[in-house]
Amino acid sequence: MLHNKHYNHYPVLPILGVSDFVATLNQTLEFAYPSVIIVGELANFRISKNKWLFFDLKDETASIKFFGTVYALPGPLEDGLMLQVRGTPRLHPQFGFSINIITIQPVGEGSLKRAAVLLEAKLRAEGLFEAERKRSLPYPPQSIGLISSGESAAYADFVKIMNSRWSGIDIKLADVQVQGELAPDQIVEALRYFNQLAEAPEVLVITRGGGSAEDLAVFNTEQVTRAVASSRIPTMVAIGHEVDISLAELAADQRASTPSNAAELLVPDKLVEQKRLENVSLQMGQHLSRLVTDWQNNLKTSANELEHVISQYLKKYANDLSFKQNIMAALNPEAILRRGYAIVRKSGVLVRSAKQINKAQLLDIQLQDGKFGARVE
Repeated sequence: MLHNKHYNHYPVLPILGVSDFVATLNQTLEFAYPSVIIVGELANFRISKNKWLFFDLKDETASIKFFGTVYALPGPLEDGLMLQVRGTPRLHPQFGFSINIITIQPVGEGSLKRAAVLLEAKLRAEGLFEAERKRSLPYPPQSIGLISSGESAAYADFVKIMNSRWSGIDIKLADVQVQGELAPDQIVEALRYFNQLAEAPEVLVITRGGGSAEDLAVFNTEQVTRAVASSRIPTMVAIGHEVDISLAELAADQRASTPSNAAELLVPDKLVEQKRLENVSLQMGQHLSRLVTDWQNNLKTSANELEHVISQYLKKYANDLSFKQNIMAALNPEAILRRGYAIVRKSGVLVRSAKQINKAQLLDIQLQDGKFGARVE
């Protein structure tokens, strides 16, 4: 009996050099896994030459190496934090397999809070949250740069309250993501865009509604916090329904508890202002009426006082005139003549003394009712 014998045949494989294998594997990884997102516990975290970033992510049974630059850091990190890292898998010709880092995000409430605490300590030491850095916001502003998601309830609430309270304000929207991996870069770019405008808005408002700690993590990143602090345009950050204050809020010139509260802080209520203006107008009318009455009373009093002063002056003037008239009348030569005296002149010159005349001189004698000549004997 003839038996068939089976042999195991191995596929024919190419023989590769080391460099060729590395290049081929990287091409395969790039095709199959252009990028991956990995979550794990941070270990062996270190920074080399203030530029290069090295760490591992691990779980109970495995560990993976990561490599990148410090520009990917969301803020200070420490071993033990849970991270979500997106990167590209690569086999390095000399240093072996690792993930080249694209983005890093802390995950889990504990890690998020711890990362925020580390970053807050770093930025507070730099004086980024000092009250002396805060600027006052114009009230009300003529133009606002709004950084928010155009499809969010926060955006709708802010615009609704603004329009109901005031009018005539130019609001320019930068439509950005306010959570997730892309959010930090989009918010930073929106801040840069508004700050570079030739006619920049008077205020920048960054707002979103509430959410979990992971939803709001973008506002605790170093890049967003620094961008808010360095804005040349005064800033307001309004994040709703969250007990903890984010680092971006601490860096802003002013914070609001909700998007609606932001609108309330930026502009007055026109109905309240109209009522206030009515009250002011009424008070001004009443005050003006009192002033007119006071002026009339003062004018009347002044007129009476002036009349009295003029009367006293005229009376005094009349008395003075009468006194002077009496003196003049008493000194009038005719009055003296009427009392029996005579005026003696020699050649037209008044004779005041007997020494002025000689015997046989002719004199002119003037009496009250006539003149005659006389010769001295």
